[in-house]
Amino acid sequence: MTALTLGSPVHLITGVGPKRKKILEESGFLTVQQLLYLFPRRYLDRNFTQDLLWKEGSQVTLLGVVTDSYLAHGKRSRLLVGFRTQNNQKIQLVFFQSAHYFQKVFSKDKKLIVSGKLESFRGFQIVHPEVEFLSDEDELDPLHSGRIIPLYSTTEAWKKEGLDSRGLRRIIRSALDDLLLNENLPIEMVQSRGLLDRSSAMNKVHFPDNDEDIKKARTRFAYEELFYFQLLILQKQKQRSAIPRILWPLPKSKSRDQLLNSLPFELTEDQSLAIDRLLELSKEDMPWAALLQGDVGCGKTITSLLLALHYVDNNIQVAYLAPTEILARQHYQSIYKFLGNLPFLGIELLLGGENKVQRLEKLFRIKSGESSIIIGTHALLQEDVEFQDLGLVVIDEQHKFGVNQRETIRSKGKNPDILAMTATPIPRTLCLTMYGDLELVTIKTKPKGRKPIDTRWFLEEKRQGVYNSIRKYMNEGRQCYIVYPLVEESEKIDLESCTQAHQTLKSQIFTEFQVGLLHGKMKSSEKDNVMRLFKKGEIQILVTTTVVEVGVDVPNATILVVEHADRFGLSQLHQLRGRVGRSDLASFCILLTGTSLSQEAKQRIEALVSTNDGYVLSEKDLEIRGPGEVLGLRQSGLPEFRIADLIADRPLVELAREDAIAYQKWTNADIGEIQSRFEEGKFLFAN
Repeated sequence: MTALTLGSPVHLITGVGPKRKKILEESGFLTVQQLLYLFPRRYLDRNFTQDLLWKEGSQVTLLGVVTDSYLAHGKRSRLLVGFRTQNNQKIQLVFFQSAHYFQKVFSKDKKLIVSGKLESFRGFQIVHPEVEFLSDEDELDPLHSGRIIPLYSTTEAWKKEGLDSRGLRRIIRSALDDLLLNENLPIEMVQSRGLLDRSSAMNKVHFPDNDEDIKKARTRFAYEELFYFQLLILQKQKQRSAIPRILWPLPKSKSRDQLLNSLPFELTEDQSLAIDRLLELSKEDMPWAALLQGDVGCGKTITSLLLALHYVDNNIQVAYLAPTEILARQHYQSIYKFLGNLPFLGIELLLGGENKVQRLEKLFRIKSGESSIIIGTHALLQEDVEFQDLGLVVIDEQHKFGVNQRETIRSKGKNPDILAMTATPIPRTLCLTMYGDLELVTIKTKPKGRKPIDTRWFLEEKRQGVYNSIRKYMNEGRQCYIVYPLVEESEKIDLESCTQAHQTLKSQIFTEFQVGLLHGKMKSSEKDNVMRLFKKGEIQILVTTTVVEVGVDVPNATILVVEHADRFGLSQLHQLRGRVGRSDLASFCILLTGTSLSQEAKQRIEALVSTNDGYVLSEKDLEIRGPGEVLGLRQSGLPEFRIADLIADRPLVELAREDAIAYQKWTNADIGEIQSRFEEGKFLFAN
């Protein structure tokens, strides 16, 4: 018989007949490799427990037979199954759920393996044990008992064809016995990183002898995934850079110098270094793409604007893409304010739902090049928006845009430079994984004079004291945000509670102050008017939803109260906190919750109270929620790794990237070749 390779059709595996072939192929398992990379979802220690070692609370695995079964009725109906071990010890198996179903399958003298925790109730019992039924020939088969066995994710359709965990163990064992497996990592890398070779790892990941085998095999395949993924990211960067630069920003900008001289503050060292680094990239023949990370309030907008003026002075258009109207307007007003003393540069704000005549006029100015800096929301992505010479795209809160949206705005320019900005500090692991093709530029220091925000957590019973503190600071001329949650699952209820709270606060609690209301369901004109009055100080207390999470800048607002703080994510709480502390005035963030909180909610709130450092909080958030949630599952674009875990494998991410950079320097392989070589199971650079 010819040896199997990873590319062999799945039906060549012994034990895969026509029916199994059909169900596997329908599920996307066409080759031997695809089946072998169906890694176990978990493992079960089926090393049999000696009867003498039984004690309450211990985990046991027992081989035996069913002696009887019957339904017992009481407060809760349950199925009791009598079970006798191979050493003639008796135990009861208890099933509260699906009792009628289990009654049919536990027939007398049926051989099975049970695993679970021993409890003591009129003798020993196990409630809802893991169960595997055995045939006579299975009883002593080392694939299924007396060892650590793999459990696989399967479907009902698979199980009908015998492709449950037991069936999969059989055909995977058969495949491994007949397989000729090539190494797909450099031998030097395998040795230097202390990895298992591919063949050993494949055998141990499916059929380990001990926990150490599982750990080593898992590490090997996690590294393999991360290494190839990093190669793909680097090749993507290389591919993007293959198109020569068309538009060149000026190395010196008269407008930038004028703006710098007119600023009422000094740039921080990090801001200056960020601009210098991006200008350095602009000298290269190929366009660049960078991620500008900066904690809330660190001055990313002015940094991006000072960079943008190098383009504008050379008649190159700059587009600012923002996720919300409020943030787009904030950028427009900030940029207009900064450039007020400079010659008119043509600053345009393009939003959805505008007057048709006004929109056509704006589109004409953008297309003709009359507008130099164009700020907008998703409206910029529409087909009728055309630019004359778009050479720089600034994407704010870029994780709120999908890959297709980012590519759409790029396609409207002449291979423009891309500056993605985020006020959500992203852990280094995620940066290397998600944005490894971007130059990472970080602003950590905040403008001089900013004070740390005093963050405190109070339970509902302290509400009156919180209101007294708000009143004290309002009487001193300060302003306050009171934020209510607004989440999709209960949006209507949340909105009602926010609007009702506004009425109560306005008519009963803070009658001596002007209390405003802001939420995303209001008309644009209404939102604009509320924000204008709040900025002017004519509204002292603003009751709002998370619509103020990003971008709103009112230096006189020094108190932020977050209602139901346990319903917010850690990153979101930190973003909200950034609405205050935007001047040299002492600022406070007050978190209000009830007494009944989940452990995870307590972790989030305690973390926020303990530090103002967004980068420390981002690492904590990664630990609590995982990478998909940190970045936002809808837009994250996170790869679906088979075995790698971006939390557990953080050290491997950096090592894999280091190796990928080293090997990428001497390969001309394109993305398609890297992918196909990986799928074929061949080392990328092998002859």
